[in-house]
Amino acid sequence: MKKDRMKKVLQSMEQENMEQLIITDAPSIYYLTDLWIHSQERMLALVLSLEKEPILIVNELFPLRKDLSVRVVRYKDTDDPIRILGKYIMDEKITGIDKNWSAHFLIGLMKTFPKLTVENGSYIVDRIRMIKDPLEIEKMKAVSRINDQAMEALFKEIPKGLTEKQMTRRLAEIYQDLGAEGFSFDPIVAYGKNGANPHHSPGDDRPQAGDSVLIDIGCHKDSYTADMTRTVFYQRMSKKQEEIYRIVQEANASAIRAVRPGATFSDIDTAAREVIEKKGYGKYFTHRTGHSIGIEVHEYGDVSGTNREEMQEGMIFSIEPGIYLSENVGVRIEDLVLVTEQGAEVLNHVTKEPVIVE
Repeated sequence: MKKDRMKKVLQSMEQENMEQLIITDAPSIYYLTDLWIHSQERMLALVLSLEKEPILIVNELFPLRKDLSVRVVRYKDTDDPIRILGKYIMDEKITGIDKNWSAHFLIGLMKTFPKLTVENGSYIVDRIRMIKDPLEIEKMKAVSRINDQAMEALFKEIPKGLTEKQMTRRLAEIYQDLGAEGFSFDPIVAYGKNGANPHHSPGDDRPQAGDSVLIDIGCHKDSYTADMTRTVFYQRMSKKQEEIYRIVQEANASAIRAVRPGATFSDIDTAAREVIEKKGYGKYFTHRTGHSIGIEVHEYGDVSGTNREEMQEGMIFSIEPGIYLSENVGVRIEDLVLVTEQGAEVLNHVTKEPVIVE
């Protein structure tokens, strides 16, 4: 499987006339080698070339398995890693650099090898990662099942009157009990008017009767991530709240119906946004409709009005329309969807009907 992924990257490099590629992004290195290294300030680089064997350059601090499919070159803290890297790259070649390399390494490389033609090579691996293979799809379904269970368990905590911060701490315990490996992002629990901030940071507020409760959560499992949002109501739901909820619910459903191979990501965004705009709340839908997801919670590619790329089978991304009325209510409904030959397979199964938690 990893060899197939490496082969795809090399084929893409050849098509793009990129003679060598320096990959330093830890998730991309994991994708190609099945090896996680969080190198912090130390240089980590996977060097791919159309003419030479793959080389992984890594500090000797980090233990490695013996069954890696790439040749490993070690260096010490007292070594100059750029000089070592230079032994395995070809001068005067078009060299792709991926997105997360620290500037001091990149500048050091460019000064040491001024004849290199350096280009942004991030898209080479990122675009391949957009299309999940069968193993990745199974992992995404498994982690989404855990997220479903966690969401339903968290609903039961609301009547206990926990603060937003306490809810996030309780969520960590729920994830641990379910076998997850921690948060994939900082969870959002927002009561009432706090939900009008799409990226609210949980505070010390407690639920009050009539509050909307916006919950946006995700976890890790087997190196893949989940993400889902539901909005429920505490003790009662006003007519205005129900109106807003029903509009977002229909926007979510409309966007999901727009998913199919060959349609564009902008088609999905339009399908969601038109529902909300026709009801007069367009200016209160303040973000894109979704984002790609996999090893990372936000991967290359988004669901927005400017993304004209066509969907392909195997892509997984979120659909998460919302309406946010300042000092009043925030509603967002988010699912992860897989593009199949037939259209969209929704990976989340928590109800999207209005829920009043007593």
